Amino acid sequence: MLYAEGVDYRRCFDELNITDPALVQSIHRRYITAGAEIIETNTYSANRFKLALHGLEDKVRQINRQGVRVAREAREMVGDPIFVAGGIGPTGLAFRPGSKINQSEIELAYKEQTEGLVEGGVDLFILETFIDLDELGTAIYAIRSISDLPIVAEITFNEDGYTLGGEDAIKVVESLEDLQVDVLGINCTVGPQGSLEIIERMAQCAKTPLAVMPAAGQPTLIDGRFFYLSSPTYFGEYARRFVEAGAKIVGGCCGTTPQHIEAMREAIADLQPTQSRGIMVSRPMEPVQEETNNTKDVPTTIAQKLANGKFVVSVELDPPKGVNAAKVIAGAAMLRDLGVDSINIGDSPMARVRMSCIAMAHLIQEQTGVESIIHFTTRDRNLMAIQSELIGAHALGIRNVIALTGDPPRLGDYPNVTGIWDVDSIGLISILKSLNEGRDFAGNSLARPTSFFVACALTPQAPDREKERERFRRKIDAGADIVMTQPLYTVEEVEECLDYFGPIPVPILLGVMPLQSYRHAEFLHNEVGGIYVPQELRDRMKKAGEKGIEEGIEMSCDLLSATKGMVSGTYLMPSFGRYEVVGEIVKAVFGGRIG
Repeated sequence: MLYAEGVDYRRCFDELNITDPALVQSIHRRYITAGAEIIETNTYSANRFKLALHGLEDKVRQINRQGVRVAREAREMVGDPIFVAGGIGPTGLAFRPGSKINQSEIELAYKEQTEGLVEGGVDLFILETFIDLDELGTAIYAIRSISDLPIVAEITFNEDGYTLGGEDAIKVVESLEDLQVDVLGINCTVGPQGSLEIIERMAQCAKTPLAVMPAAGQPTLIDGRFFYLSSPTYFGEYARRFVEAGAKIVGGCCGTTPQHIEAMREAIADLQPTQSRGIMVSRPMEPVQEETNNTKDVPTTIAQKLANGKFVVSVELDPPKGVNAAKVIAGAAMLRDLGVDSINIGDSPMARVRMSCIAMAHLIQEQTGVESIIHFTTRDRNLMAIQSELIGAHALGIRNVIALTGDPPRLGDYPNVTGIWDVDSIGLISILKSLNEGRDFAGNSLARPTSFFVACALTPQAPDREKERERFRRKIDAGADIVMTQPLYTVEEVEECLDYFGPIPVPILLGVMPLQSYRHAEFLHNEVGGIYVPQELRDRMKKAGEKGIEEGIEMSCDLLSATKGMVSGTYLMPSFGRYEVVGEIVKAVFGGRIG
């Protein structure tokens, strides 16, 4: 896999744990994602004798320790509860005739490697591709002098079914069981067919759980490169035979790609071994289902409805100022029953302390089933916190985010608190899109991409409209999927907005804030930036008197009816927590009055 990624075969592959950990980690992640439940560290040749060939004998512990850390980080990034095994291979020098290396030196080399793996935090050890039972015994003894973690000990056979020392399968079982390993077995050299014959013979006498990890057939030289020709399908068929023959761990060695692992996982899904630390017991079980939240999943409900041409209705609800979210949840349930498509959750609007928008959105989705859109500002979070919270939101099932810069803290209850603003809303959109590509803002991989549907805000009546237009184009260029406007009140305003800021290549939700009274209209017009209430409408509200709420609802319905063909949906903003007011508008939308 490393060679296929462009690493020269003359390089020390183990050293890549230090020099290119991202590459090694990416390969680990591919195997985990394919369904592997044990991954081995990239430390097969990380003993002092083999590292000395590259002048790296003084970095044994560092390379092994880092190899574990890279594998553990891959596990953490993917999020699956898999095992990290310290991979240990033979020295290649043991007990060779004429060798000046004695057994004690080899034992010390294995102890040194084991110490690095233990320091890194392995869960078990896999000793693989050993050709000599004596050297394998030395390695086991060295590990046991340092650690009591489980040991999987595998030796390799030739095509005739014997080890290089001439031992048959029965002799190998007897020797390894005397050494009290936790799992014994075979790997490499022979392909699936030959491995099955050997594992069947081992199963006749073994009391210890068995492992089998064959190479993907014999290597074949094609155009100067060796290829392993056993297909994933073929490997999958034999994986099931291995389990039926008694193997508790199945896997692969040379030439085994993530596609092979995936095929094996599918083939033995109903025979999958259960695992616990130090013991592995086989019993039939249901296939493990990956959680949707951890995968690149389907488009959000809102995105799908917009793609299908449905007029979308979203309603903004503010989180509570305390810990009791019952009123907000009840409001969301009421709006759900009326047919709203989503609930918007403010992010401490007006810079006043409220419950986390992420927590509130999660509660609403969990308890009402209505999809949420969180308002997410860059005011209160540095670049690291922004990404951490977004990843957490995704894990909780939140997919829709409107990227906002946020109101200045001086507007709220803590005027002496400073804003952070490492990035603005445009930068936040870029961050969200980076996460959707499977990497953070610094380019580090997330293992799996997120699937956020990203909204941006548009203030048609901004004091500096030219600056607003320039920023709006940058938001679109950054990748915004949908636009949500600040409130507008007349058809003429909507038409002028679309003309001035257009063409707008993504769906647009028209912001509608029903007026409650003449006083409310005057306040919005004179004291809230970005909102303009025409004199004609303010006069109507003044004339309505005590029937201001009814008049405000009527105005909003008229506006939506006249503009329904111009926009893709509406974004309703109830004032003073009066959900029933926007509820009347929702009824009009779905009752056929609007449009």
